[in-house]
This record gives sequence, structure tokens and C-alpha cells, in this order.
Amino acid sequence: MSHLFFFLFLGLNLVFPNSIVSSTHEALGKAVCPLNINHFRKLIIQSSQPLQLLSEAAECQYVLQGIRLLRSQYLRVSGNFTLPPDVAEVCWDLFGNLFDEFMPRLRIESTCGFKRSLLSQVCNNIKNSSQFERLLSPNELNQIRGSCYKSLGNTSLCHLCVDPLLSINKAYFNVPDGGNVTDCEGYPFIYAAAFANRFGPTDLGTAKCLFLLDFSRTSARSEPHKAVILGVLVGCLHGFVGAVLVVWCVWMWHSRRTKRKRTNLTQLGTTSLPGMEMVDGNTALRRFTLDEIKRATRNFSRDNIIGMGGYGNVYKGILEDGSEVAFKRFKNCSAAGEEAFVHEVEVIASVKHVNLLALRGYCTVTGPFEAHQRIIVCDLMRNGSLYDHLFGSGMKKLSWPIRQKITLGMARGLAYLHHGVQPAIIHRDIKASNILVDETFEPKLADFGLAKFTAEGLTHLSTRVAGTLGYVAPEYALYGQLSERSDVYSFGVVLLEILSGKKAIIPNDHSYETLLLTDWAWSLVREGRLLDVIEEAMPELGAKDEIEKYVLVAILCSHPVAYARPTMDQLVKILENDCPVPSIPDRPFPLLAHFDDKEMSMSITGLRDTPKSAEQHTLVHKSDHPVQNDGDKGVISES
Repeated sequence: MSHLFFFLFLGLNLVFPNSIVSSTHEALGKAVCPLNINHFRKLIIQSSQPLQLLSEAAECQYVLQGIRLLRSQYLRVSGNFTLPPDVAEVCWDLFGNLFDEFMPRLRIESTCGFKRSLLSQVCNNIKNSSQFERLLSPNELNQIRGSCYKSLGNTSLCHLCVDPLLSINKAYFNVPDGGNVTDCEGYPFIYAAAFANRFGPTDLGTAKCLFLLDFSRTSARSEPHKAVILGVLVGCLHGFVGAVLVVWCVWMWHSRRTKRKRTNLTQLGTTSLPGMEMVDGNTALRRFTLDEIKRATRNFSRDNIIGMGGYGNVYKGILEDGSEVAFKRFKNCSAAGEEAFVHEVEVIASVKHVNLLALRGYCTVTGPFEAHQRIIVCDLMRNGSLYDHLFGSGMKKLSWPIRQKITLGMARGLAYLHHGVQPAIIHRDIKASNILVDETFEPKLADFGLAKFTAEGLTHLSTRVAGTLGYVAPEYALYGQLSERSDVYSFGVVLLEILSGKKAIIPNDHSYETLLLTDWAWSLVREGRLLDVIEEAMPELGAKDEIEKYVLVAILCSHPVAYARPTMDQLVKILENDCPVPSIPDRPFPLLAHFDDKEMSMSITGLRDTPKSAEQHTLVHKSDHPVQNDGDKGVISES
């Protein structure tokens, strides 16, 4: 009877998720194992590593590394290295059953000498990630995060990650128990896979590098079929090559035909490109002539400037049909890069969403008689930017419903850029001045995709950092590591600005020191003073629970550690529904603590902004907003 129950339980654990098996334990009055052992089983099944051929010592090492991987996954979710004793007992039995399935001759306790307390014993009094981080110096922590962040499938990147972990292991975790009681030796690797690597411990490259577990999907059992597969491939090769040649010929013919059309239209000075993808269903992306733009802006009159920044100036203008638009004119352009610029503009114009600013057209000029020009044309937003309404002089305070509307619109627009288009678009420069609002306060994200263009030839940024100090995620500012969650951080900073009415960098009137808005808000939340984050005298203030939810969302999004932030898809669901805000891990460091005076001077370029009149502020559309009475604004220029 006991054997029958064992096989029934094993079948449930294999077929159903852990939650179903956990309910079986609850029915029996046992604790629930939080380790995702079922997922680990699937990784073993798809592995090319033949476990039955391993030596006894190799089998024990495999078991130990498997325990470390599961503990790392648990640490990533819970923040704890060890499990409660009763839970650890259940997990140990499940783990033993798993390896009985794949290594029937192995006995984990008697053969390998591992004790049942391995999952619950504490090493050096370190129970959670915060205690681990306090044990190490800031430089050692930064070294782990910087060297282990990327994919570790590459051998050289793996070595860069493992070397500092071995040094930390030797300095702090060199204990005489051989890893059989507390497994101190595994702590640095468990932590790095859980928190430093952005892909997590179950990623194939991470598992192979940090836990020596090869879960590649090329199964050894498929060896007898290689000859058959090779024969099929050779048989299909001739047909495939023929098909490729036909497709290539058609593509070349189409490309040449399109190029001839564009050349002819440019020479004729036409203002539209027939055959291009339609925008808004009935209007094609226009290619404006330089003469048209000069007439619309009165030859780029200084009186028409509504924005000045690192990329160039923004001018308001009136087209011949009477419509008002904004012209963003990039500065210091070179002859190179025109084709790439046009392609990127066409891609950006094809991305349509109610919370993304529509692109009307562009203009490029490369020739001996005119300076090289790159200009994009967008709708003009008469109601200005979020920056105007939060920090502009003489502006009425936004009510709570309007702030909610702007927050949701921003989240939906960013979620569409990250998850609704392929390939995904990372904005890179989310800030209050890049959030424009229409007459109904529907937000429009401006300049998405434009951070790819630099002044030196408008080339794609791969290693340089683009963005504004205070809004840039720490991993991007410190290490140049860019992902969608870098935008999530910037979103969190803007949300804090919306909630508090304070700027991203808070100046200290009594000293030269400054404070990040994220650090200020976190200090209040940590003390339980969530409502103190909210701007005083905000009109039509909402319910307390609702307001506190938005504060927690802002704190979670602006967390300095990338893995702790939600995706924009998850964030939209949290804001639109009654979903609870996930638990917020402790913040390991304040961002400005990682910059000394020398680093600040090397990383930040002060740009003196030119204030405009109040009337011109109401016709704003720009990348870098002119700030009245705000002194220098830092723009991060290089990593």
C-alpha cells in the first residue's frame, strides 16, 4: 500500500504543478515545500548530461549543486537562504525521491554524507540576502553585480563572474565542514544566481556556470537518430536553396524599385511617400522638404523655440494647411547615418498607441549647399508636459483623479513599447518633460526610440548611457546594463514626482548635498509613513488604501535592484485591478553613495537651460525641457 501511495504521489508531482502537490501535503497535515522541485525535474529530463553514467563522487556533486540551484530560486523569491526546519524536512524527502528516480543506486545521506539539516542550518549567522550584503564591502557587492549580470552562457563571461565569487568564498565562507552541514561554500554562488544575474538560477547559462549543471536540450538519447535526421536535411537542402534564391531575387527587385521611387520623389520635392505604411489609417508618413520647414518656423526663428536640450532644439511651426506641429531638429549631424535614421523613423512611426505621441514625418538633407539636417515632425501638444503642470510657476495643482489617469496612461504606453511590438522598444529617457498631455490630460510618451541617435553621426548607442540624472536606473548608470526594467525604474521616479510634487533630485538649501527622490520616499515608507509621500493640499484626494497602493508601486518600480522591479505588463495589471502589490525587498544602498565627487564630475554634464515665457511653455513639445529658475540640469553622457 505504501508503494502504491508513493508512485501515486510521484505521478502527481510530475504531471501537476507544485501547488497541486502542496495541497496533497496539506491534506496529510504536512508542511508545504516552497522549492520548485517539479521544474528542476523537467530540467533534468531535457538535459544532455547522462546521470546514469556519472561516478559516485560526481553524483554527489550533482545532488549538492541541484540543492544549491533550488535554494537560489527560493532565495530569489523569499530573500531567505534557509528554510524552516519542518518545511526543510518535507523538501528533503521530495528531493530524495527525485534523485531516487534518476540515480536509483545513490543514497544521499549514507553515500554522500549530506545531512537532513542542510536546508535549514545557517552559515555564519546569515539567514537572508540583507545579512549577506552587509557582510560584504560595497566594492565586493558591486563587483558581483557587475560581473554576473549578463548571460553566463559565454565561457569568458562565466569566468568573470566566478572569479570574484571564489575570492569572496575564500575570505568569508571558508569553513571546515566541507559543505556537508551548512554548505557555506555555496552561499556566494546561490546569491549571485538569485540577485546578481538578471536571468535567474534556472537559466541554462546560469545553471551551467554557477552550479555546473548542464541542462542543454541536445539529448544523448537522440544519437541513433542523427543519421536519419542528416539524411532528411540533405534531401531538403536542394529545395531550400532553390526557394532562397527565388526569395532573394524578388527581394532585390523590390528593394531597387522602392529606392528608385524614393529618389524620384525626393528630387521632385514631394511631401509624401506613396506606398509607405499608413499611419492612423489614412495619413502616410510625410517626408518634408527643408523649405517647407523653414516657412513653417520662420526660418528657425529663435522666437519659435519651445525646447532646448542635448539633442538639439524644438521649434513650433504652422504648416500650409494651418495645423500646428513641433519640429525636433538634431544638432551636429554628419553625412553618415541618413539611411539608418530614415529606417528608425519609419519604425517609430509605425508604432501606434493612444498613449504614444504620433510622428507626422521627417526631413533629411545631405548635400554640398546645405548643412546636414535631421528633423522629425510631431503633433504639438498645447497643454504642455507633465513637468509644466507639476513644477511650472502659476500652474494649478493636479487633482488625484488626473494624476491617476496620467499614471495609468504612462504605464499602458510603456507596456505597449515593451511587450506589444517586436522587437521591443526601450525608451531610455522617461521623465516628466517627455510626458506630454492633451486637453483631457491623456498622457503621450514622447521621444521613444530617439535615444538611439547621438550627435556624432546619429548612430545606435550600444555602450554609452543616455538619460537624465535622477531618472536613470542604477544598473544602467553604473554599468551600462540596459533592459526594459531600466524604463520601469524611470517610470517609478516619475510616479514619485506625480505623487509628491517633488523633483527627481531634491536640493538641500543648507548644503551642497542633494538627495534622490527615491531615497527620500523609501525612508518614509520604511518608517510606515506612506501618506507623507503625498503632496500637501492635493485636490480631490482619493481613498487611503488606493493612495498607499500607488506609493508602494512607485517604491517597487524605483527599487535600485533590477530584479525586484515588476515588468510593465505586471504593473498595468496591478494598477487596473485589485491585485496586491508584491513584497518590496530591502534596498541595499542609496544610489548617490556610489558616486564620489570625481565620478560625478566625469559622468554628468551640466546644461544651462534657457527659460522661456509662460506663453511659450504652453506650446511645449521637446526632449529636454527648459527649466525656469532650476539652475543646471544633469544629463548623463557616458557610462
